[in-house]
Amino acid sequence: MERYVNYINGEWVPSESGEFAKNTNPVNGEVLGEVTVSTAEDVDRAVQAAKEAQKKWALVPAPERADVLYEVAYLLKERKEHLAQILTKEMGKVIAEARGEVQEAIDMAFYMAGEGRRLFGETVPSELRDKFAMSVRVPVGIAGLITPWNFPIAIASWKSLPALVAGNAVVWKPASETPFLAAEFVKIYEEAGLPKGLVNLVFGSGSVVGNAIVEHPEIDLVSFTGSNEVGAKINGRAGELLKRTSLEMGGKNAVTVLEDADLDLAADGIVWSAFGTSGQRCTACSRVIVQESVKEALEQKVLEKMKGLKLGDGLDESVDVGPVINRSALEKIHEYVKIGKEEGAKLLAGGEIVTENGLDKGNFYQPTLFTDVKSDMRIGQEEIFGPVVSFIPVKDLDKAIEVNNSVKYGLSSSIFTADVNKVFRAMRDFDTGIVYVNAGTTGAEIHLPFGGTKGTGNGHRDSGVASLDVFTEWRSVYVDYSGKIQRAQIDNY
Repeated sequence: MERYVNYINGEWVPSESGEFAKNTNPVNGEVLGEVTVSTAEDVDRAVQAAKEAQKKWALVPAPERADVLYEVAYLLKERKEHLAQILTKEMGKVIAEARGEVQEAIDMAFYMAGEGRRLFGETVPSELRDKFAMSVRVPVGIAGLITPWNFPIAIASWKSLPALVAGNAVVWKPASETPFLAAEFVKIYEEAGLPKGLVNLVFGSGSVVGNAIVEHPEIDLVSFTGSNEVGAKINGRAGELLKRTSLEMGGKNAVTVLEDADLDLAADGIVWSAFGTSGQRCTACSRVIVQESVKEALEQKVLEKMKGLKLGDGLDESVDVGPVINRSALEKIHEYVKIGKEEGAKLLAGGEIVTENGLDKGNFYQPTLFTDVKSDMRIGQEEIFGPVVSFIPVKDLDKAIEVNNSVKYGLSSSIFTADVNKVFRAMRDFDTGIVYVNAGTTGAEIHLPFGGTKGTGNGHRDSGVASLDVFTEWRSVYVDYSGKIQRAQIDNY
């Protein structure tokens, strides 16, 4: 049985609590191994290590810092299949998707390594003679990272890589459901030659370890991906402590299908977006806003494609849909299906926990389709985080825009149409951080900002150059070589 411990100041050490928790496979409940259960004292030791390491790291030229990230990228690439296998065993997504997620981490490592030779600031003309003006990026200090189980290495890479190339140190709490992959990622940082103390891994619960990260006075920012409930608490407490936060939370994403759309293409996009990762994506399609004239035709195409979906162990290359993460998630999804029925939505497919074909030991839920859903129903408003999609009929694009924007979230949206004028209206009027055209609601690439509006986040972005804004402060620098004191806004007017 594998047993994993914390990584603090370059050493693999168990928590002083002496406790270990089991890590299980959501396919069959098999115990994969154990992981140390940490305390606030473990977080403090990690912070002290990070504090000392960050002082030295900030003085290392950014291109030299980037050399380590290049090595991380090559090691990730070399171990792609190994990491993907661990990912599928821990959280259940099918192996093709697991490989794709590891590829995201590879892409992010190469991309952020390139930022080591950029990290652009600005030079601007001064309003005074013989004076130079510029701005530069400087590291924030110590970044506390709290990452989820559904994309355990991709999101960890979105946060840790820009933090490091910008000159910060990291204290990382991964999700309790995916500790082994986190440890493997940190082993790669270690092998790549990252100086000790710059990445510290502390396993444990959100209530203990996550709270300790938020409360610790020497952690300068908290980057969190997870639920709105927890994110709101983090933001409130961090605000009291005058601590920076970057939050990426829920989504209630919609695919809009207009009557001139390619319905086969739209059906493919809906099925992939709704049931990939068993619907456990913050960008998953959980609503289909469809023009009334093509609603029934689109439903039939989606239902036909759903019939071909195979459920099972994600390590089987022929499987399309794996389990959801745990029994609690399974019960939550089923409760939402009951709510949908009670609200008057029509269930066209699915709606049951899977117990046949040897899947009863795992956490499997049938891909589920509701139709005739009203936008104000709970299943049309609340994030279910499972393989459930709702069809909402509308008369025209105006109504589709209204329905798309009616939820409290604003992460991802999509439109299928052949009309370029309607495309540009959707690009302008959909109130989401990401808009897809003639594609589903998933498929973000690492060189563009990732995040959303409204209840999805607090304005920051993971991935892309925008992620550097989370992990850097701006410093304005003025160099006066006139040999005299010049008073801006006074002496020149």
